[in-house]
Amino acid sequence: MANSPNYNPFEKQPITLNFGWIVKGALVFFILITVLSGFATVPADSVGILLRLGKYQESIQPGLRFKLPFGIDKMVIVPVQRQLKLEFGFETPGATNADQPSDDPSAEKSMVTGDLNMALVEWVVQYRIDDPRQYLFDVRSPAATIRDASESVMREVVGDRLVDEVLTVGRQEVESETLLRLQKITKSYGIGVSVMQVQLKNVNPPLSVQSSFNEVNQAQQEREQMINVANGEYNKAVPRARGQADQQLRGAEGYALGRVNEARGDTDKFNALLGEYLKAPAVTRQRLYLETMATVLPKIEKKVIVDPGTSQLLPILSLDSAAQKVAPRSPNE
Repeated sequence: MANSPNYNPFEKQPITLNFGWIVKGALVFFILITVLSGFATVPADSVGILLRLGKYQESIQPGLRFKLPFGIDKMVIVPVQRQLKLEFGFETPGATNADQPSDDPSAEKSMVTGDLNMALVEWVVQYRIDDPRQYLFDVRSPAATIRDASESVMREVVGDRLVDEVLTVGRQEVESETLLRLQKITKSYGIGVSVMQVQLKNVNPPLSVQSSFNEVNQAQQEREQMINVANGEYNKAVPRARGQADQQLRGAEGYALGRVNEARGDTDKFNALLGEYLKAPAVTRQRLYLETMATVLPKIEKKVIVDPGTSQLLPILSLDSAAQKVAPRSPNE
């Protein structure tokens, strides 16, 4: 056509449409849309709720599943194996759960205690979805319902206690009672969830009195520390004194028992000797004399036996032997 004498390159040429290629392209596009919209992937920690024209059909287990395309079937993913949480009074940046942060944290954490004092309470509620069908269809906005119920229960529990209990020693009791009440409420509502834990994060007095409260709290901690130290010293001193007292008592009891047994032995010995004396007084008397002398005489170094008729004792004694026993003195003495 370019070589034709009537050809004008600036003149618009008629466009020829190839309807065969258009039909093929449309068919490929239709098949592609069908494939893409006909399969859905259910994660391992979730289940899929299959809706057909908005009506519940069945629960789909994890994996790659087929569904009718073009919006006829819709797959709603529910994370039943994950432990979800709601934050009250504060907000963690980068939360993946859209229901986790609150809309107004400052209003949520401001509470009034039983003694009409203010407290700033921050806490976390952890829950898990047990029944996906109940969670999706039986209650409108289940996460918001759990949030409202949790805030209501926490305000009720905090309002029943003194500010000192909430700020110090009563934290665990507040957590336990809030958990029990919230579990009871969610079960009665039929939300399809089970509340796993309620955890207090930060519990503080209002900022205007926080410094004064910290001083009081520090004084209480020092008081408790001193009491603990005193109890420790008491627990060490009292058992030691009791042990020493028991030792002295046992020693006295042993000494008394020994003296009693010794006295009884002496009594039995005397009674036996008395029996022998009554049988033969002269013989027993002589035997006692000999036994006594046999005990006494070995303890005497020198023995002198004198006849009763001796008139002078001096010539018999040896004065030299007595002088030899006296140690000689040195010349310097």
